[in-house]
Amino acid sequence: MESPTDRQSPVDRDQRNQDLVRQLLDRPHLLQGLLDEIEERKLENLVQKLGLEEQDNGSADKTDTHLDLDRSRVLLDMILDISNELDINLLCHKILVNVGKLTHADRCSLFLTRTVNGAKFLEAKLFDVNPDAVLESAMDKASSESVRIEWGVGVAGHVASTRTPLNIQDAYKDERFDQSTDMRTGYKTQSLACLPILNREGDVIGVAQIVNKKNKEAFTDTDIQIFEKYLSFCGVGLQNAKLFEVSVLEYKKNQLLLNLARSLFQEQLSLDRLITMIITEAKEMLQCERCTVFLLDLKIYDQAEIDSWIPQHDKNPSSPLSCLSPKPILIENNDVESVGSAGAVKEEIVFDVAYELTECESSVRVVQVSKIGVSRRLDIARYVAARSEVLNLESVKQWSGEENEKDWSGEDLVESDGFQPKNMLSVPIYNGQRTVIGVAQLINKLNGLQFDAADISMFEAFAIFCGIGIHNTKMYESAYKLMAKQKVALDCLSYHATASPDDAVWLSREHIPETEDFMLDSYKFIDAKYSDSNTVKIVIRMFMDFNLVQRFNIPYQVLCRWALSVKKNYRPVKYHNWRHALNVCQTMFTMLKTGKMERFMVELEVLGLLVACLCHDLDHRGTNNAYQTKVTSPLAVLYSTSTMEHHHFDQCVMILNSDGNNIFQGLSTDEYRQVMKIVEMAILSTDLASYFEKRERFLSTANAGEFDWQSSDKKKLLCGMLMTAADVASIAKPWEIQHKLAKLVADEFFDQGDMEKLKLNITPIAMMDRERKDELPQMQVEFIDMICVPLYTSLSESFPWIRPLLDGALKNREKWIDLAEKVEMGLTWIDHDTIEQPVEEVEVGTLEAQDLKLTVETLKCKQETDKFSIMKKRSFRSLKSPVRPPVGFFNRKHSARHSRSTGTSDSDADSVKQDLGKSRSQSPESDSSNLVVSKIEQV
Repeated sequence: MESPTDRQSPVDRDQRNQDLVRQLLDRPHLLQGLLDEIEERKLENLVQKLGLEEQDNGSADKTDTHLDLDRSRVLLDMILDISNELDINLLCHKILVNVGKLTHADRCSLFLTRTVNGAKFLEAKLFDVNPDAVLESAMDKASSESVRIEWGVGVAGHVASTRTPLNIQDAYKDERFDQSTDMRTGYKTQSLACLPILNREGDVIGVAQIVNKKNKEAFTDTDIQIFEKYLSFCGVGLQNAKLFEVSVLEYKKNQLLLNLARSLFQEQLSLDRLITMIITEAKEMLQCERCTVFLLDLKIYDQAEIDSWIPQHDKNPSSPLSCLSPKPILIENNDVESVGSAGAVKEEIVFDVAYELTECESSVRVVQVSKIGVSRRLDIARYVAARSEVLNLESVKQWSGEENEKDWSGEDLVESDGFQPKNMLSVPIYNGQRTVIGVAQLINKLNGLQFDAADISMFEAFAIFCGIGIHNTKMYESAYKLMAKQKVALDCLSYHATASPDDAVWLSREHIPETEDFMLDSYKFIDAKYSDSNTVKIVIRMFMDFNLVQRFNIPYQVLCRWALSVKKNYRPVKYHNWRHALNVCQTMFTMLKTGKMERFMVELEVLGLLVACLCHDLDHRGTNNAYQTKVTSPLAVLYSTSTMEHHHFDQCVMILNSDGNNIFQGLSTDEYRQVMKIVEMAILSTDLASYFEKRERFLSTANAGEFDWQSSDKKKLLCGMLMTAADVASIAKPWEIQHKLAKLVADEFFDQGDMEKLKLNITPIAMMDRERKDELPQMQVEFIDMICVPLYTSLSESFPWIRPLLDGALKNREKWIDLAEKVEMGLTWIDHDTIEQPVEEVEVGTLEAQDLKLTVETLKCKQETDKFSIMKKRSFRSLKSPVRPPVGFFNRKHSARHSRSTGTSDSDADSVKQDLGKSRSQSPESDSSNLVVSKIEQV
């Protein structure tokens, strides 16, 4: 029948339960009674589970029932006592104490299962513990002697292997009992019981053993039953404690490794301090008596320092770090059957230094290995280094005995300081290239046991960090030395790269002509009119005209020396040289003065722009940024973007930092910071990639009618555009100058193209391909249309006084278009020095053709064949100068279009002229159908 409670809704039931809880909380005595009842029911269920409750069949004794109930209560209390214990040492002690009380045993032992290299054995965690003994005494007794039982050997080993409990009434009558234990301890074993401890998966994780019941009787079946039931709970507790121990060890390991990693970055100046810190942490964490690190001779890092000065093409490209790998260790006997056999090493391992931390010392000893002499530990270290393997020795004496190639028989294990190595863990130390650079050793674990798998894992991690730290420290030392050498080299180069004080004195005493004498304020300035010495005077004049010397307290002699040093640091490349820098600076000067841009700038910005113009191509190598990236040059490694521009700025800073060259020395700290930002921004703006990024923003700002340009962002944008306008201003020079400069640019580009073909085996782009040099006029037109005209147009609309740059660019554009058409028609070639004279002038007689070889080709007329049309135009090409031009890019190889010229003698030329005269006297039809002069070539 359904009760009213069952018909209640879930909400009603929840409300009723909340009311009951509230009533219980208000009446503590009722709550305590309820808890007691619940505990009593749990105990009854537990008794039923343990099989200890007597069935009431009418003949059971109530006294025995109460006795079993009391025992169950005690058992429950003992289970609760260990249920929350995670300290494995304390847990094992509690288990043995409780087992001794439950079974009234006189002695108890607990063995835990261990596995080393796949082999299982039992290791005594606590041995022969009296139930009344405290934890400290039990642990001291266990650590004083190590008890190890092989799997399947002895009473405990048999129980572990068979998972079968044993209750032996008389120990001496059982052949599995080891009587030597009693002989060693002096304790007589009469009866004993041994049971396995299983985990949740049913695997044996330990064995518990009780010895000699206190009433001198044997252990009963009830004792064994209680023992077995209790151990079923102990197995779960031990498993949890072991998992907790592993997690704690992992946490400590991770924290320790994090501290080591942090120390690696903090301690890179001293190898001794680094190793001291590492082995101190290792010894403390792994609890051993000594920790030693043997290092091989690390001169390989010194060799790396030496190799860094070898030119790149002289190094082995297969491995840039191959210099850090020492010669391989060759072993004659590869059939090593035991870990104790050292084999015969052809090339002896030579350690250089040893670091050791002892138990009684707080500081690390550093010993030269050459002074150690013969040593077992040193021999073991050589073995580990030669084979690059971990060596875990339970007995150093056994390894150093008959199995070793050296006969250690009769040798005393005690070392000179009284230390006696017993067990040892040796691990190789590797650098970043997996090359052995040393060996780390832990000697004599404090608990007397052999180093286990957890110790090996931890110590291997220590060795890895030690190797990384040593490698980084040595590389840092090498880099520090290289930086010192570089600084010395830079000091020397700076001394030789800067102008001498005598030259500065000379220039400071020279007369500086006026601006009008140099035509500095003209967009048609021509630097070729002036000697190199006068070009430096031009720089001084520009600074003087802006009154920068007085305004910023620039020592005049320092200015002279700086200008000479800048000139000296330009390489003699064909275009991006000192003359180009001078022209860019003069264009900036003209835009500021004649173009009236000075009114938009403050004096500090004028100073920065002039300095940037003079320094914007310092140390140019005749190659562009793309080439530096392709060949992975050191400059490309230093700067991923605007490679050459960053280098130009660095060279500018280097000159300013040189003695007697700092023209900014009179500036305040704030002014110095500002002007250096201006110089850097201006030089980086000369990268055309930067120009394309800013162009749209500048054009939109200018087209929007901006007239102030004084905000910080707009001022930077304007200065950047002015730098680009000055940098490409050669396109606006008079045609004669522009044409020569264009050939110099092409000459330099073709040089780079040739290097790309030879070094990189790639086809260069059109503007750098010598085979396509006849496309230069068309490429110049494209350059003007894409960069120059939009920039100059926008600047001219905002600042009308800059319009001469636009006009000059447009005039030269017409010239290049005309030249491109003539090249396309085959009427002229870019190869010749003078290309503005059309060959038609020779034909009409206004220019005499001298030293020319003519190639005459006779074609069939239309009456003879309908397949070809009549050539209607005949044109000749003449040169002003009959002398062959100097060897240059244009003269090294002719383009394919004009490479089939024929060679004729002077008499042949005369005969051609005669034939030409005869042909002119003929009819027009015959004239156009029989003779066409196709090519004239300079003698």
